[in-house]
Amino acid sequence: MPEHITTFIQENLLLSMAFIGITAALIANELLRFNRGYKALTPALLTQLINRENALVVDVSPMNDFEKGHIVGSRNVVMSQFDPENKQLAKVRELPVALVCRSGMNSAQAAKRLVKAGFSNVYWLDGGIGAWQSADLPLARGRS
Repeated sequence: MPEHITTFIQENLLLSMAFIGITAALIANELLRFNRGYKALTPALLTQLINRENALVVDVSPMNDFEKGHIVGSRNVVMSQFDPENKQLAKVRELPVALVCRSGMNSAQAAKRLVKAGFSNVYWLDGGIGAWQSADLPLARGRS
């Protein structure tokens, strides 16, 4: 069997190198994801976190996007004004905090900032409000 592998690698060097590169990239990505300090959530898991642990949901979307549709009970803090040292956030340092935005990109950055500031239960909605809508979950409109 090892002879077949050696022959395959010799005959398909570029393909073999691509396989090794992709495998290394996947491993590195998983290690980074594991060590980032915050956890990704699906819409269903976020719903459970809200219902079971009374998580604070912080939406870092711009105000006009927030008003178009947001998770019921979420608080809007525009990303440019997001401060992990804020008095209200400091009160919930040990409680679950879930960060949300339209796509999930800005909320991931906000989650990193919370972890860096010492928050221990930080979550991020993977896919953002788009994923929430795809799961057919309700959105509130206007300001909350």
